[in-house]
Amino acid sequence: MTVTARPPSLRSVVPPDGARGVMIAIGILVVLIAVSALVGWLLSTVTASVWPSAPPYMILVWIALALVLLTPTIGRLFPWISNWYYLFPAIVFILAFTVLPVVLTVNYAFTNYSGQNSGNPDSAARTEAQLSSDRLTINLPERGTDEPLSAFLKCRAAGCAGEQVVLYDEDASVPYRFAVASIGENSVRLAQPVPATLDVAYATRINRIDRVGLANFQEIFSKASRALWPVFLWTISFAFFTVILNTLAGLILGILLYNKRLKGRNVYRTLLFLPWAIPAVISVQMWVALFNQQFGIVNKSLGLLGLLPIPWLNDPLWAKISILLVNLWLGFPYMMTATISALSTINDDLYEAASIDGASRWQQIQAITLPLLRNSFTPIMLSAFAFNFNNFGIIYLLTAGGPAQEGRESTAQSTDILLSWGYNTAFASSGGQNYALASAIALIIFFLTLAISLVNFKAAGVFEEARK
Repeated sequence: MTVTARPPSLRSVVPPDGARGVMIAIGILVVLIAVSALVGWLLSTVTASVWPSAPPYMILVWIALALVLLTPTIGRLFPWISNWYYLFPAIVFILAFTVLPVVLTVNYAFTNYSGQNSGNPDSAARTEAQLSSDRLTINLPERGTDEPLSAFLKCRAAGCAGEQVVLYDEDASVPYRFAVASIGENSVRLAQPVPATLDVAYATRINRIDRVGLANFQEIFSKASRALWPVFLWTISFAFFTVILNTLAGLILGILLYNKRLKGRNVYRTLLFLPWAIPAVISVQMWVALFNQQFGIVNKSLGLLGLLPIPWLNDPLWAKISILLVNLWLGFPYMMTATISALSTINDDLYEAASIDGASRWQQIQAITLPLLRNSFTPIMLSAFAFNFNNFGIIYLLTAGGPAQEGRESTAQSTDILLSWGYNTAFASSGGQNYALASAIALIIFFLTLAISLVNFKAAGVFEEARK
């Protein structure tokens, strides 16, 4: 008779075995964090209604307090879970710095969230307000506009019932939000009376964050010829040529410096490694000075040779060439180091046998070195392409996306890549701090990067290797 061992109960001290136990533990910890976050949010909402000037970080205080109280309770319900509490920091960091940004980006991509529509009171529309004796009606005699009051308050419905209006005292330092019951021609009827402690002097509207569906994506593709397509083509070209140039330079220098008969090769390696050791912020700023059209040493040297100065950073084509050259300076040491490391794994007996057979140095490189380096360099080149596809730093530091190019959007100039285009849209004044449109661009970048990665992996045979 065969006796089947029963799996341990979730209430026992012994944790569940295998992948099932891991998933149960992670699930319990995620539920604990989610419940604590929900409790913290509810308590912070109550706190805000009782204490309108409560600081925003109170939600973190309530969440931490809920975790402190719920953790021992979960430990009593599942005694074995205490062994998994070391996962708390990892799960919290993943949720806070990976999951939450992704969720917010996807959410904002379908809204009108921007510097103007931020969910905050509109200080530019602030107007004088007069409170009635019953403290329920706000009169707005001088709004400075002929538009209807419903349009001024940006109401969803004509009666504005359920909307919010923001009131200030004379100092206008703290906003007070009140629900609207109805509106007149120049008056707002509140759902509840204004407290006696508030002496109303000003009123304004709230610039709400509304859902707009696919409007952001429609705007992007409607202007694709002025932003999306030229920026995308340059991003691909920039990443591709950077990888090719850096790989060729790294291979040539690595093969030359690996020669054991070369005198002083360690000195050469050290000197050629310096561009990678120096922080890119310093190196790029140095190149900005070197490429200055009037005072840069590069054009000064060309002038001594009788050549005209080159507009390195002031012409769209030359600016792209400048970016490739500077990125070559920054990137070839890494490829050179990778080449030297990979060459050290090749057996010297292969070269000795080839020399006995009469093969020249170039024939040895063709028949032995390059084929054996291919497997090592394939993942390096793929990762380098993915890195340079989103290499925001050099674009921002060297050209800031410029120079300007006629017929292009102000946020997507001649050397802007997809990531810098999104950055300009979200944070630059030319983009109007349009976070929603930048989030839509981020989603497009994600799908483009995913598609390119799949093509690269397919071409490199990564999927076939994984099946073996």
